[in-house]
Amino acid sequence: MPRTHSIHGAWANRWIFILAATGSAVGLGNIWKFPYIAGENGGGAFVLVYLVCILLVGIPIMMSEVLIGRRGRQSPINSMRETAYEAGHHGRWAGVGWMGALAGFFIFSFYSVVAGWVLYYIAGMGVGQFVDLGSEQAGQIFNGLLADAETLLIWHTLFVVIVMMVIAGGVNKGLERATRVLMPLLFVLLFVLLAYSMNSGHFAEGWDFLFHFDPSELSWNAVLIALGHAFFTLSLGMGSIMAYGSYMGKGDSIGGTVLTIAALDTLVALVAGLAIFPIVFANQLDPGAGPGLMFITLPVAFSQMAGGQVFGFLFFLMVGFAAWTSAISLMEPGAAWLVETLGMSRVRASVLLGVVVWALGVLALSSFNITADLTLFGMTAFDFLDFITANVMLPLGGLLIALFAGWYLTREMTEDELSLRSALIYHAWRVVIRYVSPAAVAVIFALNLYQKLAG
Repeated sequence: MPRTHSIHGAWANRWIFILAATGSAVGLGNIWKFPYIAGENGGGAFVLVYLVCILLVGIPIMMSEVLIGRRGRQSPINSMRETAYEAGHHGRWAGVGWMGALAGFFIFSFYSVVAGWVLYYIAGMGVGQFVDLGSEQAGQIFNGLLADAETLLIWHTLFVVIVMMVIAGGVNKGLERATRVLMPLLFVLLFVLLAYSMNSGHFAEGWDFLFHFDPSELSWNAVLIALGHAFFTLSLGMGSIMAYGSYMGKGDSIGGTVLTIAALDTLVALVAGLAIFPIVFANQLDPGAGPGLMFITLPVAFSQMAGGQVFGFLFFLMVGFAAWTSAISLMEPGAAWLVETLGMSRVRASVLLGVVVWALGVLALSSFNITADLTLFGMTAFDFLDFITANVMLPLGGLLIALFAGWYLTREMTEDELSLRSALIYHAWRVVIRYVSPAAVAVIFALNLYQKLAG
């Protein structure tokens, strides 16, 4: 028999789960990566292909993670084991939960370093440090930050502390309370910045960059980029969504909820593009600066615009909220497992996880300065953690979750949890999760490894 509730508690309502899962999905990649790759690969044509990939890969796998989490009502590790037992299979499927939890742990260790950069820029914008910047000066400030291990350590430590404080509060006093505050603020800031950009005089240029419809720019490589981003943008394969699903009400629609989360995640990415690129074009700056867009290009743009310091502060505050909500979801699977399996209190579990992930993060941040010459397979600690999670653990986890939900869970279990109104929709999900999603994720897995190892 499936569990009826989680020992950790439950979301107060469906919309809290939607906001929490959207917070998990919305991260740094939504702010700078998606708008740029859309603009460079056919604009509106790329967005259409991306939405198809979301429908065929992102949404079916996300539905699978949520249904496994709600069925098991435990951490991803224990939920995978219990649902496998219920379906008459071996408990070794818990290994998928282990891999996801470890992936989230490893990602947080270097994600917190990048989030520390964001906190540094929030403070810098707040005190007026970035005034009348040129591109060269902005580059010097950013490179100087990377070289300063002590400053990086301070901001990395602060970020770990604020995340683990939320985790220590549990589902209702921690995750839910943070979600109720941070997500509405993120949306308010996003639309304030959009209004600012609409008055920059270059909004039409930004709109055209993002939505011009040019199928001739839509190469097969662009399709693969869309496929990869559709998988990674929804925080799949790391157990976060499975953990959040375990706190979801039994009567809530998984299909409708996941569709809403995917729509909000895409909306944030598109609105972020419309907020950012008019500012970039207004200052004749390069929209293709990648991560440098956030830490070099945009500070230059804000420093040279009327009211730019205020809106620059609001921009980095928004990015900080996005990083915070994503990071919380990365640590929840591990904390839930420690509470369930070892009987730890939330506070003790959070402190233990926080100390270990902080230490690993110190190793990651030192790869920009103190240990820059120490490499493993030609990669620094930061690059290796990024490589092993993004190119191996997450795609492999997503592939195994799709296969598990499609081929190993019984039809009765999946029908009961999904409770889809139409038998046709259920049949479509089952076909996609059995054949289309695994094939697509296998392609992502193989091509990512090939490109990284061959390059």
